[in-house]
Amino acid sequence: MIKPRTQGNLHEKLHENLLGAYLKDRRSKLDPATFGFPPERRRTQGLRREEVAQRANISATWYTWLEQGRGGAPSADVLDRIARALMLTDVEREHLFLLGLGRTPEVRYHRSEGVTPRLQRVLDALLPSPAVIRTATWDIVAWNQAATVMLTDYGSLPPRERNVLRFMFLDPRVRAAQHDWASVARFVVGAFRVDAARAGAAAEVQPFVDELCRLSPEFAALWRDNDVRTHGEGIKQLRHPILGPVKFEYSAFAVDGRPDLSMIIYNPVDPEVAEKIRGLMEAAPEHERAWSIE
Repeated sequence: MIKPRTQGNLHEKLHENLLGAYLKDRRSKLDPATFGFPPERRRTQGLRREEVAQRANISATWYTWLEQGRGGAPSADVLDRIARALMLTDVEREHLFLLGLGRTPEVRYHRSEGVTPRLQRVLDALLPSPAVIRTATWDIVAWNQAATVMLTDYGSLPPRERNVLRFMFLDPRVRAAQHDWASVARFVVGAFRVDAARAGAAAEVQPFVDELCRLSPEFAALWRDNDVRTHGEGIKQLRHPILGPVKFEYSAFAVDGRPDLSMIIYNPVDPEVAEKIRGLMEAAPEHERAWSIE
């Protein structure tokens, strides 16, 4: 006697084949006409299984098995092809890999094009704490006024020059402002190496690394050490030209939905320093109070 399928059995079956359910849902949301498929009457919305397979350059049988939860785990290459066939976003592609392989896909590096006005307003709301947003290759793409008066006047520099490693190894003023330059420089190089690798940007940063190796023997020596660090949080000490020695607690945060960006916030340890930063901002010339988002 065949045992009837209960509601519990159905729930268990659905749970077992989350990948198939996700694939079916994604293809049902695509317009066949957009991809040049015939607009004839269809029993269900979206692309057919064989049409997805055709776009992914895999067999229709293999794709059908994936939706049905048969045939074992797909390869990363197959999932990549299916992701392109279904026009998945980066977040949707990541979810596909988590369902299919239990891990995220290899990172695909995208060069940052700056930040949104909303994200800039977040930085501005953090005053008097200096705050910046940097890319995976440590280019500064956004900052607030406190960062301008305490760290660097980024707005006065060409975008190409707004890079933390350039400041650290090629700018004497930034070097002189560090409480312990040798320790900070080693930390910066190790953390930069990790961020670039995580972002899948190793190839993109190589010309920049080669340039710094030519211009700074100290950077070249540290790069050869292959040291790795994470940014996280800690204490930052600076020698400010007006305020003198100052100490900050810093924290690094990932920007959700933007894996290429990190936000670094420097909170003054001494409340009196916070008030002095406000004073510097009020006294700053107009050209230092406004900047454009690159």
